[in-house]
Amino acid sequence: MLETELLDNYIRQHIDPENDYLKALYRDTNVKLLRPRMASGHLQGRLLKMLVSMIRPKNILEIGTYSGYSALCMAEGLEPDGHLYTFEINDEQEDFTRPWLENSPFAKQIDFIIGDALDLVPQMNITFDLAFVDGDKRKYNDYYDMILPRLSKGGYIIADNTLWDGHVVEELRPNDTQTKGIMEFNNRIASDCRVEKVIIPLRDGLTLIRKK
Repeated sequence: MLETELLDNYIRQHIDPENDYLKALYRDTNVKLLRPRMASGHLQGRLLKMLVSMIRPKNILEIGTYSGYSALCMAEGLEPDGHLYTFEINDEQEDFTRPWLENSPFAKQIDFIIGDALDLVPQMNITFDLAFVDGDKRKYNDYYDMILPRLSKGGYIIADNTLWDGHVVEELRPNDTQTKGIMEFNNRIASDCRVEKVIIPLRDGLTLIRKK
């Protein structure tokens, strides 16, 4: 554990820093919200920003806004005409998250939507170039089925938490529906010839999926 912490500190000291706004948001997330570990954090946030800069998507879909940290990191990498649509199903999250998004430098490029993406996205006539999935782990396959037809050719899906604290290599407990959802999703992606895929063992696992 000590070695892991030392390496994590070393990595953070040798990558681009968070800006002050993100630092303040991360601090507020840890002080005011339950399960602050759900926020992407410094390393994953810089990776998301760089991936967006590399892919240069016109439209990004995010499922699972939480405190808005990952949304702001991705918006930071957008071109001036790019747009991010981020969905949060927990309406109790709105009072915390909306001010952080609307007071950010990227407010005009972010639509923060409270509701179930599975219901709302099919009503939108939008093709996405990138989707970041960090919602209900039991519904990852449902998100995938919804996103793939709405993803541009060569577009990307980034799925978070796909190693799920290592539970994916443990014996599945009968009532552990979240681990079951992640395992079924991982198996599904592994066998889907329509996409290229790679799992990055960053934090809790990040799967990069490219539509052929």
